[in-house]
Amino acid sequence: MNDQLLSARDLKVSFDLPGGRQAQAVAGVNLDIAPGEIVALAGESGCGKSTLARTMLALEDATDGSITFGGKSLPKSTKKLRAFRKQVQLVLQDPTGALNPRHTVYDAVAEGLRIHGIEGSNEYDQVISALSQAGLRPPEQYLNRYPYELSGGQRQRVVIAGALALDPQLIIADEPVASLDASVRGEILALFQRLRDDFGLGALVVTHDLGLAWNIADRIAVMYLGRIVEQGPVEQVLLDPQHPYTRALVSVLPDSPVGDPQVLTGEAPDASQIPSGCRFHPRCPLVASGKAAEAGIEEKCRTQDLAVLDADPRNWQSACHYSAQFGRDEVRGTAEPVADSLG
Repeated sequence: MNDQLLSARDLKVSFDLPGGRQAQAVAGVNLDIAPGEIVALAGESGCGKSTLARTMLALEDATDGSITFGGKSLPKSTKKLRAFRKQVQLVLQDPTGALNPRHTVYDAVAEGLRIHGIEGSNEYDQVISALSQAGLRPPEQYLNRYPYELSGGQRQRVVIAGALALDPQLIIADEPVASLDASVRGEILALFQRLRDDFGLGALVVTHDLGLAWNIADRIAVMYLGRIVEQGPVEQVLLDPQHPYTRALVSVLPDSPVGDPQVLTGEAPDASQIPSGCRFHPRCPLVASGKAAEAGIEEKCRTQDLAVLDADPRNWQSACHYSAQFGRDEVRGTAEPVADSLG
């Protein structure tokens, strides 16, 4: 769609392994992020979500497919990529590791400005403005502090301020609150929402926490073994998930709208050994319970691969043979959505 800011089309990322094997970290993904939109990319550890995010930031090379920013393909030259990365900033999980312990807060926030050649007479004002936008007020009190003098939440705000100093259009945040205390997480999530509402800043938030996605995102894309298996508006997907994997993830949340917890058996398969057919079928409760066999689609689940979901943000989509054949009511079963279950 022409109004999308950052887009991936048929994206694939593979890594060579010993013995001539290949790991398919991203095995075909279509994803869009619109201006001023927060998209959550959710899934278990090892599903490929961080690799996808890094590839969309041009920190990893795509094996196949394309990435566009503002409708234009990402440039190849380092100079032009620098201009792109000024517009799309990365916020890492560990603020302590992201900050140089020998740099003051002022130097940490000004670092991006200097790298991009924006230093000068306005540098001080830009640092002050970025710290204020990130919620460190009054900003003058923080300029000469070092990371060890700050709390975890304050350090994360400094990292975010360093990104905001460059006036980006989009932030890619990889588990932005995973290392923070529960009491601080809500403040950082509220900050992302305020940046969206007040400044039109878009974000791709990588997370394994569906509760976080519920509280912060406009849309959610659920990833499993290199593919997005369900995506759509966050309230629809999390209140009435259609893919068995999404339902299992939602089922273990407090006051889950999908009924009793569903514990998935085994680990996610190795990315170098993608199962035939639906990549989720070895762990799928519908297959394990015999429900897929009763419906006459077990063989299809085991042998027929599913098409890559398209990127249309208006669609609620699920990559599941069962839901495709029998529809929403059959997948849902007897569980009915409860409007405030995840709030």
